[in-house]
Amino acid sequence: MCETKSASTSDVLPVEVQERVLARNDRTADHNREHFHRAGVLAVNLMGSPGSGKTAILEATARRVAGRRLAAVTGDLETHRDAERLRAAGIPSVAITTGSACHLDSELVHRALHEAPWRQSDYLFIENVGNLVCPAVYDLGQTVNVVALAVTEGEDKPLKYPVMFRKADLVLLTKADLLPHLDVRIDVIDEALSRVMPSPERILVSAKTGQGMESWAAWLERRHGLVRAGAIEATPAFI
Repeated sequence: MCETKSASTSDVLPVEVQERVLARNDRTADHNREHFHRAGVLAVNLMGSPGSGKTAILEATARRVAGRRLAAVTGDLETHRDAERLRAAGIPSVAITTGSACHLDSELVHRALHEAPWRQSDYLFIENVGNLVCPAVYDLGQTVNVVALAVTEGEDKPLKYPVMFRKADLVLLTKADLLPHLDVRIDVIDEALSRVMPSPERILVSAKTGQGMESWAAWLERRHGLVRAGAIEATPAFI
């Protein structure tokens, strides 16, 4: 039988430290959010596992939304490869290398904003570090949260990592061109999303074939229109 004991310093200190860290992060996130709001920029926090196709989707987005000005901030533990790919696709981009941190935080994004030409953009994409856990905790000041979930990752990821999907405004089911070669059922993924997302919304896309990219571009355009009209509330912190 478990013993009942009073909370000690060792019991509460980790929680207190986390609360202080998140409180500081949220203050900077609010600062970032105010910048985006004043500039009329749609700030998209793009999250997903390593290899889910985040960078490829942004490359395809640049080809699809030719009339819009894009900018990006990319996060990885090491290398600037994603930022280099996006710059080659015509998206001005700044890389953030986190070293050992498995997520971006609002302060890292704030520093990067001093280097990125985001004020001249319509859409600012914040490509988060590849991870389905840590990025879900940190508010960056984004307007919307988008999760890239590759069909190759299986049908149960929304149920196994619910926090990531709980605050998602949209899920992009990526690599749709591979479906004929997989034993994956989209209706099962949809059912999982409906159990964790308050307002489930997803688009099946392929950066390779262009499937779904028109719908994705239209979704961005609608959200940007709401931002410009002052009719959209930014997505708040996850927890």
